[in-house]
Amino acid sequence: MSNEENNKEMKELLKQALTPMKDTELRRDLWPSMLQKLSRQPVRVPWFDWALAALLGVVLFFFPGAIPALLYHL
Repeated sequence: MSNEENNKEMKELLKQALTPMKDTELRRDLWPSMLQKLSRQPVRVPWFDWALAALLGVVLFFFPGAIPALLYHL
């Protein structure tokens, strides 16, 4: 098969797989709900997250050579 035939076949397969979207308009305004979420009190941080942060601090204190590796993965 030539490249052009492959492109045509791929185009037809994509047309069959992706149905056209109907009614793409939003049913309501999303901004009020966004403002409501922003005005809520911040979520409390679970104890497990604090434990992981403490563990990370201890590891970095005893093994400072791990700091570049940590920064690399961030």
